Amino acid sequence: ELAPVCKKLGIDSILCVSVNDPFVMNAWGKDTGASDAGITMLGDPQSEFTKAIGMDFTAPPAGLITRSKRYAMLVNDGVVEVLEVEETPGACSISSGDSLLGLL
Repeated sequence: ELAPVCKKLGIDSILCVSVNDPFVMNAWGKDTGASDAGITMLGDPQSEFTKAIGMDFTAPPAGLITRSKRYAMLVNDGVVEVLEVEETPGACSISSGDSLLGLL
């Protein structure tokens, strides 16, 4: 919903990274309308990127093995300027588009 606002503010790309394969990411992008909004859906099936940035977690009781924390990141010319990480699994408050735009 906020992709047009982001573009007006000079944000070049909006990326969604998930520990999933590209087929799941493609379907998810289509089903949610994210792809139509111009959001690039990126799969990280082996969790390599997620682990490299320290956003991985494992919660066996919930059936979650090597997953990604929910976060929002603003990167400018390869430098992370903002990183907002949800404290509660499943929450989407500080990592929401509204929240991130409020920090700009």
